[in-house]
Amino acid sequence: MSEKIFNERVRLKRAYERPAAGDGKRVLIDRLWPRGVKKTEAAIDHWVKDLAPSTELRKWFGHDPARWSEFRRRYAAEIQEHRGELDRLRELIREGTVTLVYSAHDETHNDAVVLREILLRQR
Repeated sequence: MSEKIFNERVRLKRAYERPAAGDGKRVLIDRLWPRGVKKTEAAIDHWVKDLAPSTELRKWFGHDPARWSEFRRRYAAEIQEHRGELDRLRELIREGTVTLVYSAHDETHNDAVVLREILLRQR
């Protein structure tokens, strides 16, 4: 599979946005279920809690953009401890479009952005 096709298959979407047909497989990547989102309306196909940042890291980061670089480094290290889950996620991407669903308000500084970068870099 070409790099371009692989890249196009990995999408990001907030849990508070409506599911769409083009989302493909919807994978929740947060450790906690998004507040106020009904499971019946979320259309989540997979929930990979193990790939979410640890509770300790999530609390330390607190979505503070000043801690973004260090968060990315620490989170990338945590992800490497869950190679099996990462490989299963890559396999889903090879099969079709995958939307990484997250609940953070900040669309630029969140775990989904880091996870997508890792998936695209370490295909």
